[in-house]
Amino acid sequence: MKANAQLNPNLEQNSDELLQRVEELGNGHAMTNLDTPMRKDAFLLDPEEKVNLIEEKFADILHILGMDLTDDSLSGTPRRVAKMYVNEIFQGLLPENKPQAKLFDNKYRYGQMLVEKNITVHSYCEHHLVPILGKAHVAYISSGKVIGLSKINRLVRYFSKRPQVQERLTEQIGAELKRALQTEDVAVYIEADHMCVATRGIEDCSSSTVTVHYSGKFKEESHRSEFLKIIG
Repeated sequence: MKANAQLNPNLEQNSDELLQRVEELGNGHAMTNLDTPMRKDAFLLDPEEKVNLIEEKFADILHILGMDLTDDSLSGTPRRVAKMYVNEIFQGLLPENKPQAKLFDNKYRYGQMLVEKNITVHSYCEHHLVPILGKAHVAYISSGKVIGLSKINRLVRYFSKRPQVQERLTEQIGAELKRALQTEDVAVYIEADHMCVATRGIEDCSSSTVTVHYSGKFKEESHRSEFLKIIG
């Protein structure tokens, strides 16, 4: 709290109101051992305040690197990066951006697995803040309820849009689908390329990383094999 108050003196004046907001937002940001590591005061600053502060700090970074921020090509870069961080590539850090998965009765009495293939994954490695690019394949077996197909894609996108490690991303998607769908019968398969491997360090552009989550009936060989065959 004190650190943020130093960044923005107005925060201290409304501390009770802000702490209440943190508590409310925290309740919407599932606090489990699957959580993306975040401070308790992570939601004190509103998005615009975050943009302004990141713009200032990123300008410092470019200055330290020796870049001339008076050049027309660079003058707007700190602001562009700040807006990109808060409003685009890390928007999954804000609980209010979490999609609401409305449930519907499974009136069709469809009892087989439903598979959503080739969902785009655009995330960022939390170790180097460079892209993770890949595809997710998700399956579930209804326990009597279904959700709109696009909500599956939106949930994958929400958890991807934050600094991540692929293992946590896979488990977060699996856990949220089980909670939203009220079923344990969920499978998640992610294959992705990590730019921290491809563009730095070992600079290996040919490898990819695969992570899986199987729960409920997908722990059985027959269901798992069917799922893997469907996704190819």
